[in-house]
Amino acid sequence: MPTQRYKLTLSYRGTAYHGWQTQSMVPTYKGPTPPPGHGIPTIQEILSRALCRIVRHPVKLVGSSRTDAGVHAKGQLAHFDTDQTQIPPENLRRALNHALPPDVLVRSIEPVDDSFNAVTSTLDKRYQYALWNAPNRHPFAADLVWHRWQTLDLPAMRAAAAHLVGTHDFASFARPGHGRESTTRTLLQCAVSQRGPLIIIAVHGTGFLWNMVRIIVGTLVEVGQRRIAPDDIPSILAARARTAAGPTAPPHGLYLHWIRTRPPGPLPADQPSIDFS
Repeated sequence: MPTQRYKLTLSYRGTAYHGWQTQSMVPTYKGPTPPPGHGIPTIQEILSRALCRIVRHPVKLVGSSRTDAGVHAKGQLAHFDTDQTQIPPENLRRALNHALPPDVLVRSIEPVDDSFNAVTSTLDKRYQYALWNAPNRHPFAADLVWHRWQTLDLPAMRAAAAHLVGTHDFASFARPGHGRESTTRTLLQCAVSQRGPLIIIAVHGTGFLWNMVRIIVGTLVEVGQRRIAPDDIPSILAARARTAAGPTAPPHGLYLHWIRTRPPGPLPADQPSIDFS
């Protein structure tokens, strides 16, 4: 039977999962022991197993972004190959959603050319970070927003965010042990918006380092609390040291908003190389 590649767009609430990547038992996992042959609960693990039950053969599921434990996604991308091409994509999507827990949703499944790859076809990504800036925490969204009760200086945060846009060495905004040879990345947008007590920090770029968005958020919150001046950002970048930037914001306020991919086919000869992470 001919094999077809499918592109998946999915959303998930990451609270109950140890990130995207399939993993065996790790010391930080405190949940129940998985059944024999199973890894700890991750999005890739449960999605792969659901797919295997539907298409009735082993599936290699490739995701665009390895979101960390507790991080959510509105538009994660993945791909897989199957020879079960007689199943209409919409029927496959419905069957998959029926097999998945309620905190994971496959939004679309579409056939794509074999040249599509969820990792190497990615051009840029947008993350959002949700802050709940009010005296009282949000009782119904404690795992979806980071509660900051202190008054935040939004104009200062916006001024600081503007310094991060462009191509810079983001070593100060990367968790040690990231394993990347180059820490230079390009941010196309870093914006701070507010609607009532909800503050959204949007970060759009062509590639990210380990914990980079969460460290950016932690630093901007320090700016909002007037512990760091907006004009200190260039010197923080120049320091190329993790200790120069602010703390790492917790994972539960972070959302992978969307991922943009290039059209099918080979890369143009002048296409710049991007380090995806």
